[in-house]
Amino acid sequence: MSVSSVATRTNRSVVDRVDALDWAGLAAGLDAAGLVTTEPLLTVDECRATADLFDGPGFRSTVDMAAHRFGEGRYRYFAHPLPALVAELRAAFWPHLLPIARDWAERRSQDAPWPDDLDDWLAQCHAAGQDRPTPLLLQYGPGGWNALHRDLYGDLVFPLQVVFGLDEPGVDYTGGDFVVVEQRLRAQSRATTTAIGQGQAVVFTTRDRPVPSVRGWSAAPVRHGVSTVLSGRRRTLGVMFHDAR
Repeated sequence: MSVSSVATRTNRSVVDRVDALDWAGLAAGLDAAGLVTTEPLLTVDECRATADLFDGPGFRSTVDMAAHRFGEGRYRYFAHPLPALVAELRAAFWPHLLPIARDWAERRSQDAPWPDDLDDWLAQCHAAGQDRPTPLLLQYGPGGWNALHRDLYGDLVFPLQVVFGLDEPGVDYTGGDFVVVEQRLRAQSRATTTAIGQGQAVVFTTRDRPVPSVRGWSAAPVRHGVSTVLSGRRRTLGVMFHDAR
């Protein structure tokens, strides 16, 4: 399904679009590899409008990645209140990611502290001192890249997150693949790369994922990053479900 086909359904809310995804298939893909790519969810206009927010107000923090040796590029964390579309996406994904997170925790006999309601979970984060919003915009130019990392901002962590492509690979930029590296148990690490189409979302694990082992289930640590952008400008929207200290 193309981004243009999403654009023809302007009467469909963000919630309706997210609800219509093949969540059984996406859950299976997350089990198999720790990341999955959806069909396009955002229209071209929504992508452009979101990307254009980068140079405006409404952010709590801006990070120059090179200054911190994180890579080459910039990212900006939104301040409260979040832009309407960002808040809608966060709320729309929550009820679908929550059962997956709980299932992963059960397999490993871990606590699953996440309530049914996203606002209740964020209230827990805020009570624990994690009260700064984490959704962010990222922007890379030629030569830009992002080192392998995890988005952990405190003791309270939701194990899944989402990144949305706001530009069209191969047209607006080249290179700049999304990269996930999984540390396999007693084996070499495995890297998976994907180009995020404009309007598409990649759902992936924040910290690790459960993998079968001789003792039941073990944790496979996972980190993510972005390969070098060869030309053009690559912009994405990142949505985490826990807030930061």
